[in-house]
Amino acid sequence: MTALTAATRAARPGRGRRLVHNPYLLLLPALIPVLILSVLPLIQGIYLGFTDAEAGRNVVTNFNGIENYVRLLDNALYWSSFQIGLVWAFSTTFLQLLLGLTLALLLNEPLRMRALVRTLVLVPWAMPPVIVAILWNLVYQPDAGLLNNVLRSFGLLDRGISWLADFNTALAAVIVVGVWSGMATVTISLLAGLQNISAELYEAASVDAAGPWQRFRHITWPQLLPVTEAIVALNFIWNFNSFGIVYVLTKGGPGTTTMLPPLFAYNEGFRYGHFGYAAAMGNVMVVVVVGMLLLYVWYRRRHAA
Repeated sequence: MTALTAATRAARPGRGRRLVHNPYLLLLPALIPVLILSVLPLIQGIYLGFTDAEAGRNVVTNFNGIENYVRLLDNALYWSSFQIGLVWAFSTTFLQLLLGLTLALLLNEPLRMRALVRTLVLVPWAMPPVIVAILWNLVYQPDAGLLNNVLRSFGLLDRGISWLADFNTALAAVIVVGVWSGMATVTISLLAGLQNISAELYEAASVDAAGPWQRFRHITWPQLLPVTEAIVALNFIWNFNSFGIVYVLTKGGPGTTTMLPPLFAYNEGFRYGHFGYAAAMGNVMVVVVVGMLLLYVWYRRRHAA
């Protein structure tokens, strides 16, 4: 009787209408932290970009229009950081895709201890960026670092190299860390895509005596292309906005060799106290990222039609 009564009450039209009219209430536990921690700071940052806010000022912050953005147009160092950021983002994203695809293809084969290797692949992803940077800082140490010791043991070096302090090697060294840190997500995503490819396609290719390269070119790569496009787009945006790894490793140095746009804006705001000017830099980055997302959406819609 109790079960019948509960079922009858659940089937009442009034109760059903109340549930239909309030579905968004279920999203509030997730929306409230996003609004407080992401949307509100974004709105405040956009507002500060149009003010002369500075640290330690006793006067009221004034609205100065586009003055900060006019200053940015003449800031050659900031646009140089954009060039460095693009080099970093392109290089890191490309190498993550290349190595991640290679590793995914290997892990898709029936190898021994494959489950253990797949678990180990996730280790860089599970580590916080700051910890990753600290560990690689030890690897790159000029005297006791693992990299220099290995190279010296093979007779490739006579003395230690300061990989992170040398103008010629700092950016490349940081890119290696970025690739190692982000390659796990690329590998797992591509591996999932590989496992969704129908085995019948490969069986038909075997009947036609297709070789490994032909199977990859005509089956694997076309089937992975949608996943690959999404990974490349999201990783490029993520890498362009990188901060933690580069800040801990080099703080943008030596000089401005590894000064990415987020680091430049951080120094301007929290080192020099020019909050309004730094917020304007951040707003420019937001526009660039939104432009990248719109470009990706346009590309997907064009090719989906």
